Parts: sequence; structure tokens; C-alpha cells
Amino acid sequence: MTSAPPAPTLVGRWLVGTAIVLLAANLRVAVGSIGVVLESVRDDLGMSTTVGGVLTTLPVVCFAVFGVGSAGAVRRLGLHRAAALVLVLVLAGLASRAVVHDGALFLLCSIVALAGAAVGNVILPPLVKAHFPDRIPLVSSFYGAALMAGAATASVATVPLSDAFGGWRAGIGLWAVVAAVALVPWLVLLRRDVHAGPTTSERLALRDIARSPVAWAMVLVFTAQSAGAYAQFGWFAEILTDGGVSDGYAGVLLGLISAVGIPLTLALPWLIGLVGDRPYLPWAFSAVTAAGWLGVLLAPSTVPWLWALLLGLGGGAFTWTLTMIARRTRTTAGTAALSVATQGVGYLIAGLGPFGVGALHDLTGSWTVPLIALIVLPAFIAVFGTIVARPVMLEDSLGSRTGPRD
Repeated sequence: MTSAPPAPTLVGRWLVGTAIVLLAANLRVAVGSIGVVLESVRDDLGMSTTVGGVLTTLPVVCFAVFGVGSAGAVRRLGLHRAAALVLVLVLAGLASRAVVHDGALFLLCSIVALAGAAVGNVILPPLVKAHFPDRIPLVSSFYGAALMAGAATASVATVPLSDAFGGWRAGIGLWAVVAAVALVPWLVLLRRDVHAGPTTSERLALRDIARSPVAWAMVLVFTAQSAGAYAQFGWFAEILTDGGVSDGYAGVLLGLISAVGIPLTLALPWLIGLVGDRPYLPWAFSAVTAAGWLGVLLAPSTVPWLWALLLGLGGGAFTWTLTMIARRTRTTAGTAALSVATQGVGYLIAGLGPFGVGALHDLTGSWTVPLIALIVLPAFIAVFGTIVARPVMLEDSLGSRTGPRD
């Protein structure tokens, strides 16, 4: 049977809630801290442009590969030990890549940090399900905001830290200290772990949940959101500069997209309570995302702040999808299995987003066709988000292959 957490106390709930938020805050630091110093890293380590390009695609690949492969390890370790291991991997990867002097070793150290982040991605929903079954939207909004804040802070602060402490090595290495701080509460929580894995007869394997329309709808919503988001991170600023916006302003606007997502994510519990099981939120996320890309296509330099604002609002689909993973499962084991499937398969397909935008640009010689594709892509969020919004549980959609209630 799936083990349950100890009877909650006020102090215990605050401790585990804080631990979850700190864990989330560290899961995008390895991504956010590297892009802003990539040129210096490449120069010092003698990386070619191709190798630098591999580095920028590593997050999506690692999130897919290690996300899918983490289910068995999490089952054996337990959620608390898995969370501690995540932070150890992030800490080790961040610290070691700050001291290596070889491009291949730098990539390897980055993979270590990103592997930890990948496992962290998939254990967040079951952690919330296990400890806060009565506060899923609220706690999910907190960790979603922490994810965004961690990425944004790393992007903004890495260059000043590099300038203050003598170079990019210190700028990216100091984030290991943040991971060390986040590890402390998880070491305390190791005394009583929670296992997301049921007995063999009750286990939900990927082949089991592959029969569920709920699971496939969740995967497709997550894929559409992530493909658009990573295309946005990789190409939004360049598209704007090609359209007449200055480099500095384009960078600020890219930061605005992330900034908008934080208050929206914190407001998500209220919004979910307001709309209930009606699909208004995925429809809204789809509409504003399409409108933002349409604005970039038709008038990139006219009111670019408005297009950034709309795209930032559309990014709320990310946290909404993660929240729905826990809301559409009855058990912690079901949440863990659906989280692995959604993020593992979703990230794997989503890697085509940034690659496809670049390939279409090279083939056509302009941004028109890639932008049309990005305008159409959010339709998947609306269509399949309608299925996710329905109050149908994963376990119910599998017939007899359901585990007991937690």
C-alpha cells in the first residue's frame, strides 16, 4: 500500500510546505543562470556554436529522459529521499560545472544538475497530493510561483554576481549555496518518508495509464504549453530585434513574460475555485497566447510590451496543468504516475518547439511561418484542456486498474 505521511501538525505543515517551495525554487536555476553568461562560458571553454546549441537544448531533453526514468527510483526511495537526492544532484552539478575547464565536462555537470531538476519536476505534484490533499491549488500555486521566481532570479542575478565575484564561474557556482539551504528541511523530513509506489499488484505503470483519455489530454496540454514556452525563451527576443526592437528592450520584455506569470500563478487557486470544472481557464490561456504571437507577427515593434504581457498570461497554463495532475487523480501513486507521463512524454515532444521554430525560419528565411505555427499551437491547450477540466479521475478512466484511496 502507499504509505501515508504522519498526522499533520501546524509546524509540520509549515515545514513541509516551505521545503516544497524551496525545492521548486531550485529546479530552474541551472537553466536560468547559464543563458546570460553563455558567451563567456563558450569563450573560456572553447565551445563551438554547435556545442553551445546542445547546451541550450539539454533542459528539455533531460526533463524528458530523466523524468520518464525516475518513477522506479522514486518508488523505491520514497518522496522525501527523492527530494533530498534531487537537491544533492542540483548542488553537485551547479558546483562542479563552475570549476571544470573542459566543454564536455561542463555538459556532463549540467546534465547532473538537470537530471536532479527533472526528478524534482515529477515529484512535486505527488508531494503536494500526499501532504496537502485539501490545499492542492494553493500549494501548487506557491511552488509554481517559486519555479518562475527561481528562473527569473537566476537570469537577473547571475551577471551581477559574476561581476562582483570575478567571473562567470562564481556567478553560476554560487547558486549551489541556495540548493544547500533548500536541502536542510528535507534532511529533517527524512525521519518519516512517504512512498508514492503501491504494491506491485496496485502499481500504475505507464502502459496502464496510456489507456486513459485523461492522461493523453494532460500530456497534449503540457506538450503544447511547453513547446510554445521553450520556443518563446529561445526566440522571442531575436524575433523582436529583427522586427526593430532594441536588444536591451527585448531582454526586458522577455523578463516581463516571466514576471507576469508569478502573480498569475499565485492567483490560480482563486481562479480555479471561481470557474470550477468549466474549461474557461485553458480557453483563456489559449486565446491570450495566440493573441500575443499574432501581435508579434503583425506589429512586433508597435506595442511589444502588450505582446509580452499576453504571452506571460498565457504561461499560466503551465501551473494550471501541474495543478490538474493532482486534482485528476485519487491516490498519491496515481498522481506520481500521471506526473511522470505528463512531464516525461510532454517534454520529449515539446523539444520540437524551439527546434521547429529555428528550422522553419531557416527554411523560409523569415519569421512569418514560425509565428503562424506558434499562433496555431495554443489551440491544443483549448481543445485538450477542455477534457482535462472535466471532473474525471485517472483511476476511474482505467476501469479495474485503480488503487485504493489515500
